[in-house]
Amino acid sequence: MKAPPFEYIRAESAAHAADSLRDRGSEARILAGGQSLIPMLSVRLASPSCLIDIGRVDELASIARDNGSVAIGAAARQWAVEHDATVLADAPLMAAAINRSGQVPIRHRGTVVGSIAHADPSAEIPTAFLAYGGSIVAERSGSTRTIPAAEFFLGSYMTAMEEDELAREVRLDVWSDGTGYAFEEFSQSHESWPVVTAAVLLEMNGGAVARASIAMSGVAATPVRASAAEAELAGQVPTGETIAEIAALATADLEPFSDVYGSQKYRKKVATVMVRRALAAAHRRAGGQS
Repeated sequence: MKAPPFEYIRAESAAHAADSLRDRGSEARILAGGQSLIPMLSVRLASPSCLIDIGRVDELASIARDNGSVAIGAAARQWAVEHDATVLADAPLMAAAINRSGQVPIRHRGTVVGSIAHADPSAEIPTAFLAYGGSIVAERSGSTRTIPAAEFFLGSYMTAMEEDELAREVRLDVWSDGTGYAFEEFSQSHESWPVVTAAVLLEMNGGAVARASIAMSGVAATPVRASAAEAELAGQVPTGETIAEIAALATADLEPFSDVYGSQKYRKKVATVMVRRALAAAHRRAGGQS
């Protein structure tokens, strides 16, 4: 099957893209890397009347440390972000998630912001975004607003973005030096779509957990944070027993969906294992021994 006819606009700037979105209305779509949108067009799951290509807008391809955050522009390719020195130093969990998000050719074309805006409930990059507790900067013609990660995902492939808004950049909160991180994923093969993922950040102080973040995907209609488990872990010195208890708490209230990849019970069990592994790996990376 071929894509339906559409108008094509090559944006010259972020402002040009935002103005084009305003002028073309609800039927327009942003094209960045196209790794999600193009397949949807090909099987006519999407049929926009206009594509606005931001892939060559240099101002949207930036990756930089800015006021306590790592800012990643909407046109920044996953491969570039994964290997960027600033990301590796200040947001290494995102680099780890990108590494699991697709084959090398996909990562050379796909964008980080595009993956987050696509809001697939099982995808890796949105999980790392939620774990960092960052935000999305949304631009519409003449104005911008910031949407916190905790408020961004509304459902499967649904976000808090308005139809005339461009996801201009993602901002990831920078955690302290020495923070342990880990990304764990279960899939049927290395190249398969993930069944369940777990992303963990552990900030340590004197051997105890000062702050923790635990995010999962593939267990609900959106990526989720295990807030109760994070609060319970704070102040504790992680041991194998503690980590197992926290992993069980993180998934206790989950009611995952069932599909061809696994039943609700199966996904929940796998999620518990992924969180346990991620907690242990993050603790080791932070200098612990569990």
